[in-house]
Amino acid sequence: MNLETIKIEALELLETIMAWAVSPQFYVQVAAIIVAIILAWFVFRLLRQQVSFFRNEPQPGPIYQLRKQIFGVQNLVPQVLCVLFLGIAIQVVLSTVNQAWLVKIAQSLAVVILLYSLITRFIKNPFINGMFRWVGIPLATLHVFGWLDNVVTYLDGVAFQAGNIKVSAYALARVAIFGSILFWLGKISNNAGQKAIRGRDGIDIRTRELFAKLFEIGLFLVIFMLLLQVVGLELTALAVFGGALGVGLGFGLQQIASNFISGIIILLDHSISVGDYIELENGKTGILQELNMRSSTLKTFDGKTIVVPNEQFITTAFTNWTHQDTLQRYDFEFSVSYDSDIPKVPGVIVEAIRKHPQVLEEPEEPDCEIREFGESGVVFGVEYWMDGIDDGVNRVEADLLMIIWVALKKNNIQIPFPHRDVRIIQGVI
Repeated sequence: MNLETIKIEALELLETIMAWAVSPQFYVQVAAIIVAIILAWFVFRLLRQQVSFFRNEPQPGPIYQLRKQIFGVQNLVPQVLCVLFLGIAIQVVLSTVNQAWLVKIAQSLAVVILLYSLITRFIKNPFINGMFRWVGIPLATLHVFGWLDNVVTYLDGVAFQAGNIKVSAYALARVAIFGSILFWLGKISNNAGQKAIRGRDGIDIRTRELFAKLFEIGLFLVIFMLLLQVVGLELTALAVFGGALGVGLGFGLQQIASNFISGIIILLDHSISVGDYIELENGKTGILQELNMRSSTLKTFDGKTIVVPNEQFITTAFTNWTHQDTLQRYDFEFSVSYDSDIPKVPGVIVEAIRKHPQVLEEPEEPDCEIREFGESGVVFGVEYWMDGIDDGVNRVEADLLMIIWVALKKNNIQIPFPHRDVRIIQGVI
């Protein structure tokens, strides 16, 4: 198609439009559209005068919510009436001038505007609202104008083929649209399902995590199968890619597969569970918040999040402080001066620290004992049991150090500090 051909077709189209514009049938259709719109607004004003629901804002009382909803949608009534009256106008114009193409276009535009208003007013979810506005309305526009089948045929013709598998632009568009919807629905279903599973207090927490993980895996496998059906690919057609996929898992996806399998092993062997206080081999610590398909999440007491690959819990050593028992034993050291009453110190310290509400008498009472004779003083060690971790909000050791300081000062027991004696020897020159 060259420039001259386009020019000739454009002139022919312009002549056709001019012929339509001066024909009686065109003016009859324009008049019918105007009359339909005026009638729609007239009937709406009449309804507002006669129906109290549309006239006055509802007040609290019987069926208040229903009356409020009816009052809120009154702006949509003229649009609905416009669509109805344009439909009547189509029949009238057809019987009069045997043409109604312009009225049909007007009715189609009225339907599209009504759909946009309904979506904007009633669909609040951003994802669904965007899908309807940017996908649903264009599809509806193509349908009402009768262009949808032609567009689908054209997109289906734009394709490439690899063996027995044919992928067209229409198939890719379906994947983009239905894939987004399916995975959005899958995400909502997954969150609801895992919340329901984790809310079953009668089931062990490790079992709940295992079921939640299996539910997530099964759900997304079902979504993937549905997506294949939407695309139109048969499972037998995917056999061509089976070998390539196996090689990919063996090399490029080896680490991902390893972390995924490690997550399943962790859930099965019950070595860790959500809520455990974990200390990694590199010294980082935190409370286990999530066990995901690829990694686990630790939450530290200073607000940081540590993402740990699941494989690390299988291949490296770690400490689970609260796996089977939340009771923990801690110890720390302090020193007193050599000039102090050394035999008196243990009794003073034990009596002072056992008053702390978090220091337990079971499984062992708090203890204070000599550790060594240091350079500057006698080193004592304090041992105590508590329920929970001595970190974050439970800074028991800090409280005990303050208690020990007060107790030592009260009993005139000095805490030493390093000192050196310097002797100056005068030599004979």
